[in-house]
Amino acid sequence: MRSVPGAQATKFYRCPGCDHEIRPGTPHVVVWPADETGSVADRRHWHRACWDARARRRPTRRR
Repeated sequence: MRSVPGAQATKFYRCPGCDHEIRPGTPHVVVWPADETGSVADRRHWHRACWDARARRRPTRRR
């Protein structure tokens, strides 16, 4: 996991926790699998609050 400060957030991402956009300038976290088999494609950008609450709710599915 890595924190991304708002000043370094320059792209749009979709949070898998809430399925809302993470807009440029929004602080957030980037997470990836703990094992070494993950690739850049396995990284996910989450709102900090969604990441902190991930154990209390199910992931959303984009339709």
